[in-house]
Amino acid sequence: MAEKIRGLRKEKGLTLKALSLSSGVALATLSRIETGKMRGTVESHKAIASALGQTLSQLYSNLENKKTPIEYQNIENRTDLFLHNDKASYHMLTSNILSKKMMPVMLKLSSGGRTSIERPCAAAEKFLYVLRGCVEVVIGKTRHVLKKSETLYFNAGLSHYIKNPRKDEALIICVTTPPAL
Repeated sequence: MAEKIRGLRKEKGLTLKALSLSSGVALATLSRIETGKMRGTVESHKAIASALGQTLSQLYSNLENKKTPIEYQNIENRTDLFLHNDKASYHMLTSNILSKKMMPVMLKLSSGGRTSIERPCAAAEKFLYVLRGCVEVVIGKTRHVLKKSETLYFNAGLSHYIKNPRKDEALIICVTTPPAL
């Protein structure tokens, strides 16, 4: 995807800044997408495609799905980190997530921390496993309290957020499918 977006942008004679202005996607985000450090969301891809005179399906066409039967990633190579705020962060547990069917991440929530309200897409599903601590998962108006070793599986297309009401840091494994950032 990175090479295709960069190629289309250069073909149109656009700078990153020009593409950022015409698509509404932040310059830093575009740079990360083009360098493969970030995949972006379906919404950002739609905006980029539109700014490049493409439909989303045209942007996604002819992409090779390079399947690797086994992919190992040691902790030193795990660099992707997405901050919700100073008390909530997602740590990507694999790379090249848009070529995969699921996105595993570790969510770290400091005391009182909470994610932003999420609503990836209607087809998204999410699985949570609490490694440490206790969290509250609010899906619409429903509240679920999860303790260590408890799980929750739900339609991630519903408006939701996760918060840590306790004093200790909470660690949660989150797996979302299809991947969306």
